[in-house]
Parts: sequence; C-alpha cells; structure tokens
Amino acid sequence: MQVSFIGLGAMGFPMAGHLSKAGHNVSVFNRTSATAKRWTSTFTGKRYETPSAACKNANIVFICVGDDSDVREVVLGENGVLAGMPKGSILVDHTTTSANLAKQLYIQCLDLDIQFLDAPVSGGQAGAENGKLTVMLGGEQATYDAIKPILDCFSQKHELMGSAGSGQLTKMVNQICIAGLVQGLSEALQFAENAQLDIEKVINVISKGAAQSWQMENRWSTMVNNDFDFGFAVDWMRKDLDIVLSEAKRNKSALPVTSLVDQFYAQVQAKGGNRYDTSSLITLLKK
Repeated sequence: MQVSFIGLGAMGFPMAGHLSKAGHNVSVFNRTSATAKRWTSTFTGKRYETPSAACKNANIVFICVGDDSDVREVVLGENGVLAGMPKGSILVDHTTTSANLAKQLYIQCLDLDIQFLDAPVSGGQAGAENGKLTVMLGGEQATYDAIKPILDCFSQKHELMGSAGSGQLTKMVNQICIAGLVQGLSEALQFAENAQLDIEKVINVISKGAAQSWQMENRWSTMVNNDFDFGFAVDWMRKDLDIVLSEAKRNKSALPVTSLVDQFYAQVQAKGGNRYDTSSLITLLKK
C-alpha cells in the first residue's frame, strides 16, 4: 500500500515507523524537516518538503499533528494534503480535534471524491511505540473496512463509533474518564503515604478489585517517585479538555469534576510542568 504520514511528533514518528516496518511504501512530511530526516534515517521511506507532494500518489494519508489549526494548515493550505491527494484515496486524521472540524473535513473531502475518517487515538507515546494504540473512528463503514489491516500495524483495538465526528466525541469521553481517574489516584496515593502504609502492598491489593485502572497499574510507581518526564504532556491534556468543555457547553453536559481537574492542570502549568506527564496532578498535593 502507498501511504503517507503527515506529522512526525511523539506519536506520529513511531506510528509511521510501524507502517514502514509492515512493508508499506511510506512517504512522510513534518514541518520540522530535521525530524523528517531523522525518520528516514531510522525507517524505510521518503520525505517531502510539502504535504501535497508527500500525498501525491497515496492510497491512504494519515495525519497526526497538534490541534484544529494545525490540521487546517496541513490539510487545507495551498500546498496542503487535499491539494495533492488523488481521487478515491482516504484521509485519516489521528489528531485529537473538535468534532465540528471532523464534520467539516468529511464534507470537504466528499466534494473532492476523497473519503475521510476522524480517528483520534489513546495509549500515549508508549502505546504508539509499542504498536498498542486504541483508535476511535468516525465516518463511513466501507472506508473503515478498507483501512482495518493498516490500523492493525500500530493499534491493538480500533472501532467505528458512528458518522463523522463520532471518533472525536468518543475521545472526549476518554479524556473525561482519565481526568477524574488521575485526580482520584493522586489523592489515594497521597492519603496512603500520609497514613504510612506500604504503598506497593496497597496497590497490589486494590488493583485486583473494583479500584483497578490502567492509570493505577501503569502510573502509581512513577507518581510516588515524582517521575513525570514522559508520556502525555499536560499541555496536550489541557488542549483536549478545552475541546471537551466547549463541546459540553454545546450539548449541555454537566462536567463539574472535569472542569475542576482542568483548573488543577492549569496550576501544574503555572509551576512549569507543561511537559510533565498528566499523572503530575499529584504534585499539587505534596507538601
């Protein structure tokens, strides 16, 4: 398969790598050319100077950039993705964006005889590197069916959630869950420490019961050890929560806990923790 990957950040770099290692012909573009050079020195593929050039002969184009404005830039710009994609090809956006943008791109792609899927991911940098991401998609069933084998290259689970925008809405649900879980885990660990309990024993017991979560099993030890220099950055979580809270206003959902945790993340940023992992919420509780 001839595929293109636009955006070689912490997520896109290894995702594109998995496609190359699976034997696909991969063309890449990154706004920082040094990163694209590093990718082509690590994996087999070609780099291009513009998104349109990278997508010229692609069957499928994947995007994984920062936010709505970044997607608009690389997709709709003069030398953007849609300027280069051939008719009948498929555009898959792995960026976490607003649902409205996903719906707009779906319509614009249809006008050009291009299929579109919004496809945000969960699993963080480790999930991307290990090929164990979860992908939530919105779009047409036939389009999803066509790319299933490709998604298998870097994901352990993928699901079509409904029409265009449904993938982004599902990712919002995911982020709501994570925000509350991380704050609850932070408070629990701090309580256990203040109670002078053996935290490892505590986790060993409660992680086998109703309190179990991915955050607990994968983040408790790093949280206790004040190790936050990895994973999904606070800056990106705040970006995602801004999307969540805006959508909640639109659909009249009450999100009091999510709103509060968003404020807590703002405090982490104010302390210089912009690039800390999201589990750094616990730093606000430590004296």
